[in-house]
Amino acid sequence: MGHALCACARGSLSIEGQRYLLLQRLGEGGFSYVDLVEGLQDGRFYALKRILCHDKEDRQEALHERGTLWSEVEALRDKGTFLPEERIVPILLGICRGLEAIHAKGYAHRDLKPTNVLLDDEEQPVLMDLGSMNQACIEVKGSREAMALQDWAAQRCTISYRAPELFTVERDCVIDERTDIWSLGCVLYCMMFGEGPYDLIFQKGDSVALAVQNQLRVPASGRYSAALEHLLSSMMAVNPQDRPHISYILDQLEGLQAAPRGQDTTRI
Repeated sequence: MGHALCACARGSLSIEGQRYLLLQRLGEGGFSYVDLVEGLQDGRFYALKRILCHDKEDRQEALHERGTLWSEVEALRDKGTFLPEERIVPILLGICRGLEAIHAKGYAHRDLKPTNVLLDDEEQPVLMDLGSMNQACIEVKGSREAMALQDWAAQRCTISYRAPELFTVERDCVIDERTDIWSLGCVLYCMMFGEGPYDLIFQKGDSVALAVQNQLRVPASGRYSAALEHLLSSMMAVNPQDRPHISYILDQLEGLQAAPRGQDTTRI
């Protein structure tokens, strides 16, 4: 961060000697823009945020490194607390709006996890690490294509946040953007319970591939509304065809935000 940008040609720019191709705008605020760019050297996708700085104070604020969602969850867990629903809902809404923008352009993130979500001082989330992003709908024809996609997912999609259909890819199927919905459910679970649903299984060396084949049971904590717990369960449907699309999740979250429960952070 903080390095000079040079627009070397129309539709491209250079950062520290590396050239990037501008693909499309993902979003914008009053003084900032987030664009999808492709590295011309490595072919990977990145989210580039450009901030308009009017003075030295603006520059210093722009250079301030954001923390991740995981660092916030981890810090609370170490204190014996959890994120309250009144904080979870707006953060999740921001994540979903980012996913909606990606899905609307025909892409899927494919590696959504708490460490890939940055939070600013106002807890506005920004999705990062778009290196695994590819087309939303992938039509698989035959065992060779299935194995190729399965191998790709093993290398590019974090195992404890990877959707079940990417562990054993069927020989004739369509993989769509609802792999992100599964990962989103894992992120929500992490916010609610302090760790992802399959983190401990992975850490123990047990089979995540086997664990994700069973419908996840949401622990009864009493901290969250039945509506939020039901939304989590719907995201974690093993069959991708049973998972909702991002538009449905946004509608549900907006309803929850309109009727806040006023919960405080709860002690373990």
